[in-house]
Amino acid sequence: MPAPVLEIRDVSKCFGAIKALTDVTFTLERGEVHALCGENGAGKSTLMNIIAGVLQPDEGDILIDGALVKIASPATAQSLGIGLVHQEIALCPDATVAENMFMAATNRRRSPLMNFSRLEREAQAVMDRLAPIDVRRRVGELPISSQQLVEIAKALTLDCRILIFDEPTAALTVAEAQLLFGIINDLKAQGISIVYISHRMAEIFSLCDRVTVFRDGRYVSTERVSDITADDVVRCMVGREITQLYPEKQNEAERTSEAILSIHNLGDGRRFHDVSFELRKGEILGIGGLIGSGRTEIAEGICGLRQTTTGEVRLRGKALRVTSYAEAVRAGVVYLSEDRKGSGVFLDLSIAQNIAVLDLKSLTGRFGLLNAKAEAERAGDLARRLGVRMGGINLPVSSLSGGNQQKVAIAKQLAVDPKVILLDEPTRGIDVGAKSEIHRLLRDLARSGIGIVVITSELQELLGLCDRAIVIREGSVAGDVEGAAMTEEAIMRLASGVGARQHITSKASEHAV
Repeated sequence: MPAPVLEIRDVSKCFGAIKALTDVTFTLERGEVHALCGENGAGKSTLMNIIAGVLQPDEGDILIDGALVKIASPATAQSLGIGLVHQEIALCPDATVAENMFMAATNRRRSPLMNFSRLEREAQAVMDRLAPIDVRRRVGELPISSQQLVEIAKALTLDCRILIFDEPTAALTVAEAQLLFGIINDLKAQGISIVYISHRMAEIFSLCDRVTVFRDGRYVSTERVSDITADDVVRCMVGREITQLYPEKQNEAERTSEAILSIHNLGDGRRFHDVSFELRKGEILGIGGLIGSGRTEIAEGICGLRQTTTGEVRLRGKALRVTSYAEAVRAGVVYLSEDRKGSGVFLDLSIAQNIAVLDLKSLTGRFGLLNAKAEAERAGDLARRLGVRMGGINLPVSSLSGGNQQKVAIAKQLAVDPKVILLDEPTRGIDVGAKSEIHRLLRDLARSGIGIVVITSELQELLGLCDRAIVIREGSVAGDVEGAAMTEEAIMRLASGVGARQHITSKASEHAV
């Protein structure tokens, strides 16, 4: 039998006192799509960063085609034919799409002159396989889903034998994901080997040949996907049964018509218009719709991150007029961005500093000096309340898993005692166990009296978590659903424009299908 194209033997890696990997093994065969699964913090991304030369192992060996190698840098990894599509966007926002796609090749070239027309022509040919994105545009102008496609296109420009995809579909639409799956199958047919990291079981079982599971930084098992079920994989990942991913919804006795947040005919003159809805006390309100429909822009308009030109926002019956996010925070309306790395947390700052950042004024003494003890105490209380798994409150947020980073981002919002929290894709890129914990946390916050609005592209999350949902299409409310009428078909009909704007309850559900 030929040697595996990639073999990991007994690799370990520590970050201070935290053991990220302990004696893990992994093999990748030629022309194979191999899934790597595990909860956030299981060590998946750490191992991939070691393979890609971003990190160095403390112990263990890496073999390519049976030969021992030392991958000292990302440039070394690329010279060995290894490419990595990061889960978190790692692009230069001020450079064009084409410049980002060919940045590695540009750094290696010897000529002082750049042939931009050739660069853009070659970049556009690759980009057209994924989406109609103009490669002359600056990356910073693109939405998150398009930036993720640029990350993928960037990897496709490399002459790779091994491609690593870390949660590649987390920010993609269904149509974009299907295009990516077709490309992965084409690459596999060409003999290229692929490591596929994902929490989405449907993708793993349709795309992959084998699946390896890590738990708590250790290797657990490797099986052919044809020999196991999705439940088997989840049990290996979490070491327990997750019998209920979503907490119980609001019951009949808890329902009320009292509105915490009321939106009337809100518009920004460009991305959304005539938006009206209410958030009721004790409920979790979902906002669904296709990516690009205007969901995020509406949330930004409500909390002062985007200027609105028409309409009214009322908080507990009183008109709310804000021209900046700082004013919204003072009024009690906060927003959790879908871009965890870019806007949700400061990766290089400590956990305590991240949690305190929205309310520094209350932690500042007479002479403008920050009370570090008070900062640590408040952060510690919130971190314990949210169940953040950490080595210490003063460690950088970058030392945490994705799920725990998201908990820190939520703790940051809670530090200002908000009345309403708008959460944009709160569980994107988070494993099934951490999702369950965040869902229960949001339900507890709703029951405590905080208004919760969840924007999500995952239909199952919209249906399982939210008591009621509004659906956005082309910048306006296409309709709303609640009760037994909250079905995938009803939501997709509204999102895709099948039927007029409507309010669908369980009594009217027969008209939604």
